[in-house]
Amino acid sequence: MPHAARPLVIGHRGAPGYRPEHTRSSYELAFALGADAVEPDLVATRDGVLVLRHENEISGTTDIREHPEFSDRHRTQVIDGEPLSGWFTEDFTWAELSTLRARERVPELRRSSATFDGRFPLLRLADLIEIVERASDDQARLLGLVAEFKHASHFASIGLPLDELFAAELSAAGWGRGGDRLVMEAFELDVLDGLRDRGIHGERVFLVEASGAPADQVAKLGATAATYDSYASEAGLLGLAGRVDGVSVDKGRILGRRPKADAPGPVPLTGATFVDAAHSAALSVYTWTLRPENRFLAARRRDGRVPGRWGDWLGEYRQIMSTGLDGVFADHPDLAVEARRSLEDEPADD
Repeated sequence: MPHAARPLVIGHRGAPGYRPEHTRSSYELAFALGADAVEPDLVATRDGVLVLRHENEISGTTDIREHPEFSDRHRTQVIDGEPLSGWFTEDFTWAELSTLRARERVPELRRSSATFDGRFPLLRLADLIEIVERASDDQARLLGLVAEFKHASHFASIGLPLDELFAAELSAAGWGRGGDRLVMEAFELDVLDGLRDRGIHGERVFLVEASGAPADQVAKLGATAATYDSYASEAGLLGLAGRVDGVSVDKGRILGRRPKADAPGPVPLTGATFVDAAHSAALSVYTWTLRPENRFLAARRRDGRVPGRWGDWLGEYRQIMSTGLDGVFADHPDLAVEARRSLEDEPADD
């Protein structure tokens, strides 16, 4: 994705530090605050519409509990090997979901954002594409879309393949087969392979969790599935080269989180060493998620014990950006832009 400054600042679900995530207000605000791109999470409805929600289970981010007409849709199912109870997007049509309103996901931390509960409807991918195009025109610069495919193997198993639905929606929106403004990411390699095979153009990025293993590989291979740690090793990164275009990791890996001393398998890389090794394998590097609240900061960056208080976010953001990575996901895009600017303003070494 072309952009003038490194690292790319990506509004994580819009600007959820200020507005409920995945709403029009959140996305529009992200661009107004300087984001170069925004990241939606994609899940599917029963009638094959891609909607923007953190998960396919929506009780924590919508007012579904206040809709008695949907009370009979509450159920328990297994998602990625774990039982989960609630209301799921795949049990609703888009027309039904459009009657719901968004809620702040972490109101105990973001009380200001929670004051907007109930004001904004849910969005489809098609709605967000229109927002991206309008903001690009208004700002006279190419703004991007970083689409995350959630629970792809689960949706494929119930006849809702996200890669196929995505290709159809891109075409319907006039984006054809994608292009420079598009990045596609997932915790599962199979859906990224599917997007490649469908001829969708854009950077394909493998999300590397802090622990565990990819759900699609666990479903196939069980306990022998490669772990996320193994993908974060030098050998793992070289193995990804050519299959994907980049990796996006939990920020703990960039901040230098150390694996357990007795952990089996290849030793995962951290910090600038990880970034350099990925770049040497011709992979771009992203990290998630930059947040200023104490709860989300490394211990040494916290200010007191109040979880929602902002700590030394600037120090942590600068530390992450100084590794030379290519993009960061941020809940408050303006803070990430400020951290990037502070690094750019420093005088170069002689």
